[in-house]
Amino acid sequence: MDKTVHVTATARGLFAGRVVPQMSKFIIEGGRTLRGEVSVSGAKNAVLPIMAASVMADSPCVLHNVPDLTDTKIMAEILKGLGVRVDRIGPDGSSLYIDPRTLNRHVVDELLMRQVRSSVFLMGPLLGKVGKVQVSYPGGCDIGQRPIDLHIKGLKSLGATFTEEHGQIIAERDRWEGVDIHLDIPSVGATENIMMGAALAKGVTVIRNAAKEPEIVDLQGFLNSMGARIRGAGTDVIRVEGVTNLYGCEYTIMPDRIEVGTFMVAAVITSGAIWIENALPEHVQAVTAKLREVGAEITEKDRGLYVKGTGRPKPTDVKTLPYPGFPTDMQPQMMALLSIAEGTSVITETIFDSRFKQAEELGRMGAKIRTEGRTAIIKGVPRLSGAMVEATDLRSGASLVLAGLSADGVTTVNGIHNLDRGYERLEAKLASLGASIKRVLGDEPVHARLRVTGMN
Repeated sequence: MDKTVHVTATARGLFAGRVVPQMSKFIIEGGRTLRGEVSVSGAKNAVLPIMAASVMADSPCVLHNVPDLTDTKIMAEILKGLGVRVDRIGPDGSSLYIDPRTLNRHVVDELLMRQVRSSVFLMGPLLGKVGKVQVSYPGGCDIGQRPIDLHIKGLKSLGATFTEEHGQIIAERDRWEGVDIHLDIPSVGATENIMMGAALAKGVTVIRNAAKEPEIVDLQGFLNSMGARIRGAGTDVIRVEGVTNLYGCEYTIMPDRIEVGTFMVAAVITSGAIWIENALPEHVQAVTAKLREVGAEITEKDRGLYVKGTGRPKPTDVKTLPYPGFPTDMQPQMMALLSIAEGTSVITETIFDSRFKQAEELGRMGAKIRTEGRTAIIKGVPRLSGAMVEATDLRSGASLVLAGLSADGVTTVNGIHNLDRGYERLEAKLASLGASIKRVLGDEPVHARLRVTGMN
């Protein structure tokens, strides 16, 4: 079967084997208490760099617990465009078979790359494997400046030379040797890109001031399963001893800690009680601490969490920080929760410079939020009211869904193509907990369309 991607403009929706209805939305009847059990999917932010790293192998890889997301589909299409075979396998389709032996290109499709920021992770693997790569600037959610200068600086240190022509970044390398690299800031993406590139470099690479996120530990686990020699992930110093080749392996993706956090907030904001399966409590300790401050009861068990809301939350202050601090990807969800707190809360966003876009939409539902630069002052109200709102990015969309679950009346959330980038079957999981939520066709503002045919 011919497997092609037909792009008519900026991609905003992508599902396997069919044209995606772009004008869709969530209709939520709020006020229901959520109860029951839910299992979280594999981590979006872990699987995407791991998919990129798989191109360095000399034989096929099989990845398990791969979430069925727009972003994973786009990354699969990018790999196919490089000549790599990618197939969904397994009885429930939750595994990916990736065969990089047919890799025959080093130019990443520009239109697809603009749809998923994690496509930038192909720079390190392709430089390490074939010695050259051509990419455009990556896309993804519009949440502020996320430059890739640290990625480029690190790969230059390993021996790559970079030029830019007509918006395309072209890199080649003659030498590819280990080096001591100190990151100006603990960038997750730069840490991962350098790790992947250095895995096939000659000698030893030391990454100092490295990011510590669990997804980096997962990437180390995958690379070492392929024969790499890496240690230190999860600390601020990572040591990579280069090898001459990597081989295919079988690997299971870690659970998504941001999905875990989102369901934790869902329990608290609806005064519900949810058992979250396939969750690693140590990955969400900062979220757990803040939710306990607002009054939630949380019981930690191996591979799971029990979260119970106890009525109207208390106010608290939140400051986003690199891991193990409070994650920026949970800031919008906390804003939704604190909008109904019994008092005034303050959120300080230190990671991104434009991540309060949900504040105005929450205001349509009756929230009282004032933003000043990177600070948001939230005066809690007793109840939110249903309204028509727009999800402008992935995590702001999650915050609006959470707000809708607790609000009086009906909430319509447009822009749910953004939610499909990072949450697998979100409406089905919430419905299984007792939420009244459904996906329907509607008049969603759609800025662009992407059509896919024949994708596995």
